Amino acid sequence: MKTTFYDMEKLSAFLASKKTLLGRGAIAQAGQEAKKLAAGKVLVVTDAGVVKAGLVAAVEESLRREGLEVGVFDGILPEPPARVIDQCADAFRQGGYDLCLGLGGGSSLDSAKMVAALAANSGSVLDYVGLDMLPKKGAPLVLVPTTAGTGSEATRVTVLTDESDNTKKVVFSDYLLPDLSILDPVLTLSMPPSVTADTGLDALVHAIETYVSVNTTPYAEILSLQAIAMIARHLPQAYAKGGNLLARYNMLFAANISGSAFASGGLGAVHGLAYVLGTEYHMAHGRSNAIMLPHVMAFNLSGNLEKYANIAEAMGEDTLRLSPYEAAAQAVSAVRSLMEAVNVSGRLSDYGVSRDDLPKLVQGGLAQARLFVPNPRDLSEADVEQIYAGAF
Repeated sequence: MKTTFYDMEKLSAFLASKKTLLGRGAIAQAGQEAKKLAAGKVLVVTDAGVVKAGLVAAVEESLRREGLEVGVFDGILPEPPARVIDQCADAFRQGGYDLCLGLGGGSSLDSAKMVAALAANSGSVLDYVGLDMLPKKGAPLVLVPTTAGTGSEATRVTVLTDESDNTKKVVFSDYLLPDLSILDPVLTLSMPPSVTADTGLDALVHAIETYVSVNTTPYAEILSLQAIAMIARHLPQAYAKGGNLLARYNMLFAANISGSAFASGGLGAVHGLAYVLGTEYHMAHGRSNAIMLPHVMAFNLSGNLEKYANIAEAMGEDTLRLSPYEAAAQAVSAVRSLMEAVNVSGRLSDYGVSRDDLPKLVQGGLAQARLFVPNPRDLSEADVEQIYAGAF
């Protein structure tokens, strides 16, 4: 592992939650921490599935124990539409709430970020799409993930759906970083195996793309490589035995540091080429990223043989006697083995995607060419077509 960094002329930034609590039972501290943020009335932003799983009760109990009023908005949808975020923001303002607590997966956490922001910034979430468009910080924000994948609690990003043209839009702002993140592995125990796999592989994609990104930073390199090693070891355990609390703990921690890594170092072509799978075929974000990961990695190898060899080693592969090319290729093999262990196929044909759709896939992938810029290897239109074709 690299222990000396040489690019002194490059300015590196590290972004994260102001405070993070990690550990079994950490959610019991929610009330005390909310009071430190001068909260009197808290809106819990979540979705119906989290409510059904009984995860809201522990949050409410902790908040009410400290004498705080609590309301719950449970209407958040996957890939949250802008209209739903706006509805929740209206409920926050009209209800007189003074702290927003996001509870759930990436969609709920991303939504909570903007709900808190819109408490102090008028208009719709769509008014702030883009880079640093929010003029001021919003209400105090606490984020509590119940999945181990997105790392949303550690990033300055909200991803939403603009239903007017069926596209994803992104808000980037330092004001979206939470005042507090609470990482309690007990809250992730209810994830079914398929969600465990999808979210865990999503975290792996974040870590791998950040590690090899041309925009990576010293912070991102350290965090992402550690996350890769943890996910390779603990994701199969969490998938095989959902009640394995130690595996859940390590996966939750890995997802968090992977989120911190990509907040600092950026993503790449996997996300770019996975985008169209979500918008056109309504695949879960983590699954679409996982499908494209080994195919993009195989294409990228020549862009940074040393780093892909390091990924292979972090995932448990023995690369000692291999050539640089052979060692790098072991990273792709390791990812394929991990996907097989958690029953996730990397073949588009297994998801009902027809080869006849190849032109649509290429067009959709090229529309996200901004994500090709930090990729370790440049992509042409022919390259994009080759990658998708290979994914069948």
